[in-house]
Amino acid sequence: MTDSLLDHAAPSDTAARTMPVGDLVAAWLAETGVKVVFGVISIHNMPILDAIARQGRLRFVPARGEAGAMNMADAYARTTCGLGVVITSTGTAAGNAAGSQVEALTACSPVLHITTQIDRPFIDRDRAPIHDVPRQPEMLRGVSKAVLRAWSAASVVTTLAAGASAALSAPSGPVAVEIPIDVQRESAIVPRIWPKPLTSRVQPDDAALDDLAAMLRSARRPVFWFGGGARGAAAQAAELVRRGVAAVTSTNGRATVPEDSPSSLGAFNMTPKAQALYDSADLTVIVGSRLRGNETRNNEMRLGKTVVQIDADASQGARNYPVDLFIHGDAAEILQAILDRIPDALPTDSRLCADVTAARESGEADLRDTLGPYAVIAETLRDVVFQRRLAFVRDVTISNSTFGNRYVRLAAPNLGVHALGGGIGQGIAMAIGAAMSGAAPRTIALVGDGGAMLYVGELTTAVEEKADIVFILMNDRGYGVIRNIQDAQYQGRHHYTLDAIPDFGKLAEAMNLPHRRISDIDAFPAALASALDASGPIMLEIDMIAIGPFARSFAGPPAGAAGKPTT
Repeated sequence: MTDSLLDHAAPSDTAARTMPVGDLVAAWLAETGVKVVFGVISIHNMPILDAIARQGRLRFVPARGEAGAMNMADAYARTTCGLGVVITSTGTAAGNAAGSQVEALTACSPVLHITTQIDRPFIDRDRAPIHDVPRQPEMLRGVSKAVLRAWSAASVVTTLAAGASAALSAPSGPVAVEIPIDVQRESAIVPRIWPKPLTSRVQPDDAALDDLAAMLRSARRPVFWFGGGARGAAAQAAELVRRGVAAVTSTNGRATVPEDSPSSLGAFNMTPKAQALYDSADLTVIVGSRLRGNETRNNEMRLGKTVVQIDADASQGARNYPVDLFIHGDAAEILQAILDRIPDALPTDSRLCADVTAARESGEADLRDTLGPYAVIAETLRDVVFQRRLAFVRDVTISNSTFGNRYVRLAAPNLGVHALGGGIGQGIAMAIGAAMSGAAPRTIALVGDGGAMLYVGELTTAVEEKADIVFILMNDRGYGVIRNIQDAQYQGRHHYTLDAIPDFGKLAEAMNLPHRRISDIDAFPAALASALDASGPIMLEIDMIAIGPFARSFAGPPAGAAGKPTT
């Protein structure tokens, strides 16, 4: 700390130590164990950010926009399996972050959104001070697990601790905490002991655990579906597979079971052979998954004869499918309790593993047939990402929707980050957050040219922070998937699909971002190897116009059984 800060915080025999609230916030974050914070500086958060800079205990990553900062904190939380922190200003700034906070809410990411407010005499009164949103809490509630406000200097630290506790407690999610600017300028007593986030837990019902264990002891073809809520139960999930169950994952639950396991279908979860596997299951256990429409054909996909659901959020019980048994609680705790109740080897059908392997191989083969020349990229990434334990971040783009979300193997659940809510353009910022986490030696970001235009400014953030990212930019000069949908459903009428795309080579040069354009697909493996052996951010631009189209056009997710498109 600087001398000026020590003056505020010096111990006294006659009075409690005090500190400006901005300094208290910065100190509390550091004392809590936070190491990296993302955000954008503004007049309404300057006391906090000035304190962060003076104290020098936190790394602050200055994003180019609040939307990007929120995505960075989200990806940081996912890859560290801990708390992500973003600091924004009030009004428009909080609104800028709100769109990206939808993604954090969808993914149940534990993000603490420290935002600000105007001076207390004017809050919620619609008197038009600068940066005022009269109903800012209402706006934030729509995209938050909870919204809190610190009304006094004395309550700031405890309010932050309450917000972080809520964000981290299952079901986790983003929590917004407002700190008015006049509160930030006041001083408050330094806590004798800094309040730390405490997570709440649910005690699962022993009778329900006994019931599920009995089902497993008699099941011949048990299938476990692992979702994003099971990412913290990877050890227990792998042990269940070793004892004889079959596994399938949602896209967000990938690598909960090792992705090279012969008993795991992975995220090839909607193929005809996957449906045949579910039809043959005498027990299906859903762990931490919402069974979203885009992975269940709008919930028309059939599950097994008996369905059990495990979730930390009781409100999710039987929401999308009727279930025979619901168990409320933490996935890792419940699965461990089940393991303690069942034998080391379950009496499962000897053909179950082979059937899963065949179903996955069929799904992978069908996918490869769609890729055409881009099979080179898919195969290269499949091996490199898994073997080198890299973080793999994907934006919403054709390449991710085809091979990125399923085919490229992840080494661990926390090393996969994608835009779960389907919003385009967030991959660039998410890659920065993943890279800042230190969870992997290098991060690969698979992005498209259309989406990149939304967050192109954050490439400068990646350069400034020397983020270890290889951006693989798939450039088909516009919104390729929208054009494909227009071809399939609108007689080829291409409207509003971004005809004007910049020269990314010149753009990268202006940002001091190393760049290489690849027009020959066979050059990709060597180019990627070279980029991974370097340091800092690098862009590999794939010239899809020169290379040519996919073998099979991708025009969005498959339709449901009744012909309704899924999203």
